[in-house]
Amino acid sequence: MGRLQLWVTVLAGLSGIMAQEDLYRKVFVFRKDPSDAYVVLRAGLEQPLHNFTVCLRSYTELTRPHSLFSYATKAQDNEILLFKPKPGEYRFYVGGKFVTFRVPEGRGDWEHVCAGWESATGIAEFWLNGKPWPRKGLQRGYAVGAEAAILLGQEQDAFGGGFDVYNSFSGELADVYLWDTGLSPDKMRAAYLSLRLPPAVLAWKSLSYEVKGDVVVKPRLREALGP
Repeated sequence: MGRLQLWVTVLAGLSGIMAQEDLYRKVFVFRKDPSDAYVVLRAGLEQPLHNFTVCLRSYTELTRPHSLFSYATKAQDNEILLFKPKPGEYRFYVGGKFVTFRVPEGRGDWEHVCAGWESATGIAEFWLNGKPWPRKGLQRGYAVGAEAAILLGQEQDAFGGGFDVYNSFSGELADVYLWDTGLSPDKMRAAYLSLRLPPAVLAWKSLSYEVKGDVVVKPRLREALGP
């Protein structure tokens, strides 16, 4: 490891310090349960979102409700939210409304999820481990606000705060991406397989983030998170 890379990694492990880093083959470890820790992501959006796709991987033993990805504006705290209320169920929120996707209960392994939405049709997509679930209708004609607080590990009940520690995440998160467009089925599968992806608003390989509390950046323990 080079001296610069080592220094960035050390900074990323300290609470409240901004870092920009290629996190390929690395993870955020949220160590405590329950936890008040979280990670702030910087996206630099300038226009409202009429289409988007968010993807990430999670690895946890939690059976209680927990937040994975929280995007809040001053007008709407659940502008975009990926939330897991219990094993075998995901909720995907846009503009405070949600649809539920029921999935097989995990087998103690990584789960890769992608959720996509388009305003013109109100179609919400959900993919688990590279496979699509039946599409559903959500918030047709809505626009997601651009001035947002984007957090990993906590659900925002107010802009940038209002946390309930019993909705917090504990475990490992990786491969977080946000696009301001929908992804084709081939690109959804590519995200699962960690293949080459189109430029993103938030990209794991050039992530601008700030750790708040007990979160550590560590190498992942497996060479591949796909099949």
